[in-house]
Amino acid sequence: MRKYNVGIIGATGMVGQRFAILLENHPWFEVKLLAASPRSAGKTYEEAAGSRWKMQSPMPESMKNMKLLDAVADVEKIASEVDFCFCAVDMKKDEIKALEEKYAKAECPIVSNNSAHRFTPDVPMVVPEINPEHIEIIEAQRKRLGTKKGFIAVKSNCSIQSYVPALEPLRKFGITKVLACTYQAISGAGKNFETWPEMVDNLIPYIGGEEEKSEQEPLKVWGKIEGDKIVSASSPQITTQCLRVPVSDGHTAAVFVSFENKPSKEEILKLWADFKGVPQELELPSAPKQFIHYFEENDRPQAKLDRNLENGMAVSTGRLREDSQYDYKFVCLSHNTLRGAAGGGVLLAELLAAKGYFD
Repeated sequence: MRKYNVGIIGATGMVGQRFAILLENHPWFEVKLLAASPRSAGKTYEEAAGSRWKMQSPMPESMKNMKLLDAVADVEKIASEVDFCFCAVDMKKDEIKALEEKYAKAECPIVSNNSAHRFTPDVPMVVPEINPEHIEIIEAQRKRLGTKKGFIAVKSNCSIQSYVPALEPLRKFGITKVLACTYQAISGAGKNFETWPEMVDNLIPYIGGEEEKSEQEPLKVWGKIEGDKIVSASSPQITTQCLRVPVSDGHTAAVFVSFENKPSKEEILKLWADFKGVPQELELPSAPKQFIHYFEENDRPQAKLDRNLENGMAVSTGRLREDSQYDYKFVCLSHNTLRGAAGGGVLLAELLAAKGYFD
Protein backbone atom coordinates (compact mmCIF):
# COMPACT_ATOMS: atom_id res chain seq x y z
CA MET A 1 0.00 0.00 0.00
CA ARG A 2 1.38 3.39 -1.01
CA LYS A 3 1.40 6.32 1.40
CA TYR A 4 -1.49 8.74 1.05
CA ASN A 5 -1.15 12.42 1.93
CA VAL A 6 -4.03 13.45 4.18
CA GLY A 7 -5.44 16.51 5.92
CA ILE A 8 -7.44 16.93 9.10
CA ILE A 9 -10.23 19.50 8.86
CA GLY A 10 -11.35 20.59 12.32
CA ALA A 11 -8.00 19.65 13.85
CA THR A 12 -8.37 21.64 17.07
CA GLY A 13 -11.50 19.88 18.38
CA MET A 14 -11.49 16.72 20.48
CA VAL A 15 -12.12 14.35 17.54
CA GLY A 16 -9.63 16.25 15.38
CA GLN A 17 -7.05 15.83 18.14
CA ARG A 18 -7.83 12.11 18.27
CA PHE A 19 -7.32 11.91 14.50
CA ALA A 20 -3.90 13.56 14.96
CA ILE A 21 -2.84 10.99 17.57
CA LEU A 22 -4.06 8.02 15.51
CA LEU A 23 -2.39 9.23 12.32
CA GLU A 24 0.97 10.12 13.86
CA ASN A 25 2.63 6.85 12.87
CA HIS A 26 0.03 5.40 10.52
CA PRO A 27 1.54 2.99 7.97
CA TRP A 28 -0.63 4.19 5.06
CA PHE A 29 -1.55 7.81 5.85
CA GLU A 30 0.71 10.80 6.36
CA VAL A 31 -0.70 14.09 7.68
CA LYS A 32 0.38 16.89 5.37
CA LEU A 33 -1.87 19.71 6.56
CA LEU A 34 -4.27 20.77 9.27
CA ALA A 35 -7.24 23.12 9.00
CA ALA A 36 -9.59 24.75 11.47
CA SER A 37 -11.78 27.82 11.93
CA PRO A 38 -10.74 31.29 10.67
CA ARG A 39 -9.78 32.31 14.23
CA SER A 40 -7.16 29.53 14.33
CA ALA A 41 -5.92 29.94 10.75
CA GLY A 42 -2.30 31.09 10.52
CA LYS A 43 -1.42 29.86 13.99
CA THR A 44 0.67 26.76 14.60
CA TYR A 45 -1.22 23.69 15.81
CA GLU A 46 0.46 24.07 19.19
CA GLU A 47 -0.59 27.73 19.47
CA ALA A 48 -4.15 27.10 18.30
CA ALA A 49 -4.86 24.07 20.49
CA GLY A 50 -2.96 25.41 23.50
CA SER A 51 -4.72 24.59 26.75
CA ARG A 52 -7.57 23.00 24.77
CA TRP A 53 -5.47 19.90 24.05
CA LYS A 54 -7.59 17.20 25.71
CA MET A 55 -5.72 14.01 24.78
CA GLN A 56 -3.70 12.09 27.36
CA SER A 57 -1.00 11.58 24.75
CA PRO A 58 1.08 14.66 23.85
CA MET A 59 0.54 16.49 20.58
CA PRO A 60 2.52 14.78 17.79
CA GLU A 61 5.88 16.51 17.35
CA SER A 62 5.52 16.35 13.56
CA MET A 63 2.35 18.48 13.74
CA LYS A 64 3.17 21.03 16.47
CA ASN A 65 4.61 23.62 14.09
CA MET A 66 2.20 23.03 11.22
CA LYS A 67 0.39 26.28 10.40
CA LEU A 68 -3.35 25.83 10.33
CA LEU A 69 -5.21 26.63 7.14
CA ASP A 70 -8.71 28.10 7.03
CA ALA A 71 -11.10 25.14 6.64
CA VAL A 72 -13.64 27.29 4.78
CA ALA A 73 -11.54 29.78 2.78
CA ASP A 74 -8.71 27.43 1.74
CA VAL A 75 -10.71 24.56 0.19
CA GLU A 76 -8.99 24.70 -3.21
CA LYS A 77 -5.50 24.90 -1.68
CA ILE A 78 -6.20 22.01 0.69
CA ALA A 79 -7.71 19.88 -2.08
CA SER A 80 -4.63 20.40 -4.26
CA GLU A 81 -2.19 19.18 -1.61
CA VAL A 82 -3.74 15.97 -0.26
CA ASP A 83 -5.24 12.70 -1.47
CA PHE A 84 -8.17 13.01 0.95
CA CYS A 85 -9.20 14.65 4.23
CA PHE A 86 -10.73 13.61 7.51
CA CYS A 87 -13.42 16.05 8.64
CA ALA A 88 -14.49 16.76 12.23
CA VAL A 89 -15.62 20.38 12.19
CA ASP A 90 -17.84 22.09 14.74
CA MET A 91 -20.35 24.03 12.64
CA LYS A 92 -24.08 24.16 11.97
CA LYS A 93 -25.40 21.11 10.14
CA ASP A 94 -26.29 22.91 6.90
CA GLU A 95 -22.88 24.61 6.88
CA ILE A 96 -21.14 21.25 7.29
CA LYS A 97 -23.17 19.74 4.45
CA ALA A 98 -22.22 22.59 2.13
CA LEU A 99 -18.55 22.55 3.19
CA GLU A 100 -18.08 18.80 2.75
CA GLU A 101 -19.75 18.93 -0.65
CA LYS A 102 -17.48 21.83 -1.63
CA TYR A 103 -14.42 19.69 -0.82
CA ALA A 104 -15.83 16.74 -2.74
CA LYS A 105 -16.50 18.95 -5.78
CA ALA A 106 -12.91 20.19 -5.52
CA GLU A 107 -11.93 16.51 -6.05
CA CYS A 108 -10.93 16.02 -2.39
CA PRO A 109 -12.56 12.90 -0.91
CA ILE A 110 -13.93 13.47 2.60
CA VAL A 111 -14.09 10.86 5.37
CA SER A 112 -16.39 12.55 7.84
CA ASN A 113 -17.02 12.18 11.53
CA ASN A 114 -19.94 14.62 11.28
CA SER A 115 -23.63 13.73 11.21
CA ALA A 116 -24.63 16.21 8.48
CA HIS A 117 -24.53 13.78 5.54
CA ARG A 118 -25.50 10.56 7.32
CA PHE A 119 -28.92 10.51 5.68
CA THR A 120 -27.92 11.88 2.27
CA PRO A 121 -29.19 8.95 0.15
CA ASP A 122 -26.00 8.44 -1.89
CA VAL A 123 -23.53 9.00 0.97
CA PRO A 124 -22.39 5.71 2.54
CA MET A 125 -22.59 5.58 6.36
CA VAL A 126 -20.29 2.70 7.17
CA VAL A 127 -19.35 0.47 10.06
CA PRO A 128 -16.63 -1.37 8.12
CA GLU A 129 -17.30 -4.81 9.64
CA ILE A 130 -21.05 -4.55 8.98
CA ASN A 131 -21.84 -2.80 5.69
CA PRO A 132 -18.62 -2.34 3.68
CA GLU A 133 -20.55 -2.92 0.45
CA HIS A 134 -22.25 0.47 0.89
CA ILE A 135 -19.10 2.21 -0.36
CA GLU A 136 -20.18 1.06 -3.85
CA ILE A 137 -22.76 3.91 -3.82
CA ILE A 138 -19.82 6.33 -4.25
CA GLU A 139 -20.00 5.79 -8.02
CA ALA A 140 -23.57 7.16 -8.05
CA GLN A 141 -22.61 10.01 -5.73
CA ARG A 142 -19.76 11.03 -8.02
CA LYS A 143 -22.18 11.16 -10.97
CA ARG A 144 -24.48 13.47 -8.99
CA LEU A 145 -21.59 15.72 -7.90
CA GLY A 146 -19.93 15.67 -11.30
CA THR A 147 -16.62 14.50 -9.85
CA LYS A 148 -14.00 11.98 -10.91
CA LYS A 149 -12.32 11.52 -7.54
CA GLY A 150 -14.24 13.55 -4.96
CA PHE A 151 -16.89 12.03 -2.69
CA ILE A 152 -18.13 11.98 0.90
CA ALA A 153 -18.21 8.92 3.16
CA VAL A 154 -19.28 9.06 6.80
CA LYS A 155 -19.09 6.94 9.91
CA SER A 156 -22.16 6.34 12.02
CA ASN A 157 -23.04 7.84 15.39
CA CYS A 158 -20.88 6.80 18.33
CA SER A 159 -23.85 5.51 20.34
CA ILE A 160 -24.77 2.74 17.87
CA GLN A 161 -21.18 1.47 17.67
CA SER A 162 -21.61 -0.22 21.04
CA TYR A 163 -24.69 -2.37 20.38
CA VAL A 164 -25.23 -2.68 16.60
CA PRO A 165 -22.05 -4.79 16.12
CA ALA A 166 -23.37 -7.27 18.70
CA LEU A 167 -26.73 -7.46 16.91
CA GLU A 168 -25.26 -7.84 13.41
CA PRO A 169 -24.38 -11.58 13.51
CA LEU A 170 -27.75 -12.31 15.18
CA ARG A 171 -29.82 -10.91 12.29
CA LYS A 172 -29.97 -14.38 10.72
CA PHE A 173 -32.50 -15.30 13.44
CA GLY A 174 -34.84 -12.46 12.40
CA ILE A 175 -34.52 -9.64 14.95
CA THR A 176 -38.02 -8.23 15.52
CA LYS A 177 -37.50 -5.55 18.17
CA VAL A 178 -34.67 -3.91 20.09
CA LEU A 179 -34.60 -1.74 23.19
CA ALA A 180 -31.26 -0.07 23.90
CA CYS A 181 -30.45 2.26 26.79
CA THR A 182 -27.10 3.95 26.28
CA TYR A 183 -24.94 5.46 29.02
CA GLN A 184 -22.66 7.87 27.21
CA ALA A 185 -19.32 9.35 28.19
CA ILE A 186 -18.72 13.09 28.45
CA SER A 187 -16.05 13.02 25.74
CA GLY A 188 -18.95 12.42 23.35
CA ALA A 189 -19.87 16.05 24.01
CA GLY A 190 -16.26 17.14 23.43
CA LYS A 191 -15.74 17.65 27.16
CA ASN A 192 -13.63 16.36 30.03
CA PHE A 193 -14.20 16.77 33.76
CA GLU A 194 -12.07 19.92 33.88
CA THR A 195 -14.23 21.65 31.31
CA TRP A 196 -17.51 20.14 32.54
CA PRO A 197 -17.32 19.95 36.36
CA GLU A 198 -21.13 19.86 36.53
CA MET A 199 -20.95 16.24 35.35
CA VAL A 200 -19.07 15.05 38.42
CA ASP A 201 -21.50 13.05 40.59
CA ASN A 202 -24.24 13.66 38.04
CA LEU A 203 -26.34 12.04 35.31
CA ILE A 204 -28.29 13.87 32.60
CA PRO A 205 -31.17 11.85 31.11
CA TYR A 206 -31.17 13.65 27.75
CA ILE A 207 -28.72 14.15 24.89
CA GLY A 208 -30.15 16.29 22.10
CA GLY A 209 -30.88 14.35 18.90
CA GLU A 210 -29.16 11.22 20.16
CA GLU A 211 -32.19 8.97 20.52
CA GLU A 212 -33.38 9.72 16.99
CA LYS A 213 -29.93 8.90 15.62
CA SER A 214 -29.71 5.72 17.70
CA GLU A 215 -33.07 4.49 16.41
CA GLN A 216 -32.71 5.46 12.74
CA GLU A 217 -29.02 5.02 11.88
CA PRO A 218 -28.91 1.23 12.38
CA LEU A 219 -31.63 0.90 9.74
CA LYS A 220 -29.52 2.76 7.18
CA VAL A 221 -26.47 0.65 8.09
CA TRP A 222 -28.64 -2.45 7.53
CA GLY A 223 -30.16 -1.03 4.35
CA LYS A 224 -29.45 -1.89 0.71
CA ILE A 225 -28.27 -0.03 -2.36
CA GLU A 226 -31.14 0.36 -4.79
CA GLY A 227 -30.19 2.23 -7.95
CA ASP A 228 -28.57 5.53 -7.02
CA LYS A 229 -29.42 5.53 -3.30
CA ILE A 230 -29.23 3.56 -0.08
CA VAL A 231 -32.67 2.50 1.14
CA SER A 232 -32.93 1.93 4.88
CA ALA A 233 -34.14 -1.38 6.25
CA SER A 234 -37.76 -1.40 7.46
CA SER A 235 -37.04 -3.56 10.52
CA PRO A 236 -36.36 -4.31 13.31
CA GLN A 237 -38.26 -1.88 15.51
CA ILE A 238 -35.71 0.00 17.63
CA THR A 239 -36.39 2.21 20.64
CA THR A 240 -33.68 3.88 22.71
CA GLN A 241 -32.98 6.11 25.68
CA CYS A 242 -29.64 7.93 25.80
CA LEU A 243 -28.18 9.23 29.06
CA ARG A 244 -25.03 11.25 29.74
CA VAL A 245 -23.07 9.73 32.62
CA PRO A 246 -19.94 10.78 34.57
CA VAL A 247 -17.50 8.64 32.58
CA SER A 248 -14.57 10.13 30.67
CA ASP A 249 -14.58 7.70 27.69
CA GLY A 250 -16.66 4.70 26.70
CA HIS A 251 -20.34 4.34 25.78
CA THR A 252 -22.20 1.47 27.46
CA ALA A 253 -25.51 0.05 26.22
CA ALA A 254 -28.06 -2.14 27.97
CA VAL A 255 -29.71 -4.08 25.15
CA PHE A 256 -32.94 -6.10 24.99
CA VAL A 257 -33.74 -8.08 21.83
CA SER A 258 -36.43 -10.42 20.47
CA PHE A 259 -36.28 -12.77 17.47
CA GLU A 260 -38.54 -14.57 15.01
CA ASN A 261 -36.48 -17.69 15.67
CA LYS A 262 -34.98 -17.54 19.14
CA PRO A 263 -31.35 -18.77 19.18
CA SER A 264 -29.73 -20.54 22.11
CA LYS A 265 -27.29 -18.70 24.33
CA GLU A 266 -24.54 -20.99 23.02
CA GLU A 267 -25.38 -20.03 19.43
CA ILE A 268 -25.16 -16.32 20.26
CA LEU A 269 -21.83 -16.67 22.04
CA LYS A 270 -20.36 -18.66 19.16
CA LEU A 271 -21.53 -16.11 16.59
CA TRP A 272 -19.97 -13.29 18.61
CA ALA A 273 -16.69 -15.19 19.00
CA ASP A 274 -16.52 -16.08 15.29
CA PHE A 275 -17.67 -12.73 13.89
CA LYS A 276 -15.22 -11.30 11.38
CA GLY A 277 -15.74 -8.67 8.76
CA VAL A 278 -13.91 -7.34 5.72
CA PRO A 279 -11.46 -5.31 7.90
CA GLN A 280 -10.30 -8.53 9.59
CA GLU A 281 -10.11 -10.41 6.28
CA LEU A 282 -8.05 -7.60 4.71
CA GLU A 283 -6.01 -7.15 7.93
CA LEU A 284 -6.52 -3.39 7.83
CA PRO A 285 -4.05 -1.61 10.14
CA SER A 286 -6.66 -0.31 12.62
CA ALA A 287 -8.91 -3.38 12.62
CA PRO A 288 -9.20 -5.32 15.88
CA LYS A 289 -8.15 -8.95 15.57
CA GLN A 290 -11.24 -10.00 17.56
CA PHE A 291 -14.12 -7.64 16.84
CA ILE A 292 -16.46 -8.73 19.66
CA HIS A 293 -15.14 -9.86 23.06
CA TYR A 294 -17.46 -11.55 25.56
CA PHE A 295 -16.82 -11.35 29.30
CA GLU A 296 -18.12 -14.14 31.52
CA GLU A 297 -17.79 -12.07 34.73
CA ASN A 298 -21.05 -10.54 35.96
CA ASP A 299 -19.44 -7.13 36.53
CA ARG A 300 -17.99 -6.73 33.02
CA PRO A 301 -17.59 -5.00 30.66
CA GLN A 302 -16.58 -1.87 32.54
CA ALA A 303 -15.67 1.40 30.83
CA LYS A 304 -12.52 1.97 32.88
CA LEU A 305 -11.23 -1.58 32.41
CA ASP A 306 -12.34 -2.50 28.89
CA ARG A 307 -12.76 0.59 26.70
CA ASN A 308 -9.19 0.40 25.37
CA LEU A 309 -9.44 -3.24 24.30
CA GLU A 310 -7.51 -3.76 21.03
CA ASN A 311 -6.51 -0.07 20.90
CA GLY A 312 -10.09 0.95 21.59
CA MET A 313 -11.36 -0.63 18.37
CA ALA A 314 -13.02 -3.77 19.76
CA VAL A 315 -16.56 -4.06 21.14
CA SER A 316 -17.07 -5.69 24.55
CA THR A 317 -20.17 -7.63 25.55
CA GLY A 318 -21.33 -9.32 28.74
CA ARG A 319 -24.25 -10.37 30.95
CA LEU A 320 -26.07 -12.30 28.20
CA ARG A 321 -29.18 -13.85 29.69
CA GLU A 322 -32.83 -14.59 28.92
CA ASP A 323 -35.41 -11.91 29.68
CA SER A 324 -39.03 -12.08 30.83
CA GLN A 325 -40.34 -9.65 28.17
CA TYR A 326 -37.75 -9.89 25.41
CA ASP A 327 -35.87 -13.03 24.36
CA TYR A 328 -32.47 -11.89 25.63
CA LYS A 329 -30.71 -8.99 27.30
CA PHE A 330 -27.01 -8.12 27.44
CA VAL A 331 -24.56 -5.26 27.95
CA CYS A 332 -22.20 -3.73 25.37
CA LEU A 333 -19.33 -1.25 25.51
CA SER A 334 -17.27 0.61 22.93
CA HIS A 335 -14.74 3.46 23.10
CA ASN A 336 -16.70 6.42 21.79
CA THR A 337 -13.81 8.56 20.47
CA LEU A 338 -11.89 5.58 19.06
CA ARG A 339 -14.23 2.95 17.61
CA GLY A 340 -17.09 5.45 17.79
CA ALA A 341 -15.39 8.48 16.23
CA ALA A 342 -11.86 9.05 14.94
CA GLY A 343 -10.80 5.39 15.03
CA GLY A 344 -13.89 4.37 13.11
CA GLY A 345 -13.11 7.11 10.59
CA VAL A 346 -9.54 5.89 10.14
CA LEU A 347 -10.77 2.30 9.69
CA LEU A 348 -13.27 3.49 7.07
CA ALA A 349 -10.48 5.35 5.27
CA GLU A 350 -8.36 2.17 5.33
CA LEU A 351 -11.24 0.26 3.74
CA LEU A 352 -11.63 2.94 1.05
CA ALA A 353 -7.87 2.93 0.40
CA ALA A 354 -7.74 -0.87 0.17
CA LYS A 355 -10.59 -0.75 -2.37
CA GLY A 356 -8.88 1.95 -4.49
CA TYR A 357 -11.25 4.86 -3.87
CA PHE A 358 -8.44 7.39 -3.27
CA ASP A 359 -6.50 6.48 -6.42
